[in-house]
Amino acid sequence: MLLQLPGQRQLDLSQPAVMGILNITPDSFSDGGQHLSPAAALRQAEQMLADGAMILDIGGESTRPGAAAVSLQQELDRVVPVIEAIRQRFDCVISVDTSKAGVMSAAVKAGADMINDVQALQGDGALACAAELNVPVCLMHMQGQPRTMQQQPQYDDVVVEVIKFLQRRALDCQFSGISKDQLILDPGFGFGKTLSHNYQLLAGLEQLVKLGYPVLAGMSRKSMIGQLLDIPLDQRLAGSLACATIAALQGARIIRVHDVKETVQAVQVATAVRYGVKA
Repeated sequence: MLLQLPGQRQLDLSQPAVMGILNITPDSFSDGGQHLSPAAALRQAEQMLADGAMILDIGGESTRPGAAAVSLQQELDRVVPVIEAIRQRFDCVISVDTSKAGVMSAAVKAGADMINDVQALQGDGALACAAELNVPVCLMHMQGQPRTMQQQPQYDDVVVEVIKFLQRRALDCQFSGISKDQLILDPGFGFGKTLSHNYQLLAGLEQLVKLGYPVLAGMSRKSMIGQLLDIPLDQRLAGSLACATIAALQGARIIRVHDVKETVQAVQVATAVRYGVKA
């Protein structure tokens, strides 16, 4: 399973790849305020790549529950200098975590290789922009909007409904000119889901995998771990590793995390179980 990147490059997803989270925000739920300057972001990027990350996901707007929106210019000012700095320094896959068409365009021009959109290209101009940019796109499911998504989310069957939404959205993208082999699907753990919904989705993740698209799973340090185990953010590593391992065992091809080194090791074990050990 190869993902076509700009410049005739490819990302091999025949086995799971770890995506390191790099938030250039003051208010992200886990690492907000830690990497606001390009220099600080560059140090963190270097560490995550050394720890085994295959992809760096750069975000300039928090999508945590209750998060306030930021302006286009604010988001550009946060992410573009960081993407430029990383691209100049490292030969790695760079993802931009945004829902704004203007940020998508500027980020790809600055050196980003792919788009990670929590709104699945439903924002103004996003679908047309992504099609024109001709880069891979991750489509995520979210019920509601970040500020309100955790206010009593409801489903008749969360697994079926998430799969149907993502399947329909993937087809919409293909009709708009984005090729199937450039699409990645993300069920959106923690985005408009209760604790029970999240674990139903994790248990049924292989049903989404069977659609044939690479699946991204992001559960690192999220409240689905904190609520279940009744522990704060700084104690969620073990739960995050358990979630990453389960996702990889079910066929997820991209695991999005904060703790790269530990996750790479856990995913290597899961990969050996699912895909075998290379002689």
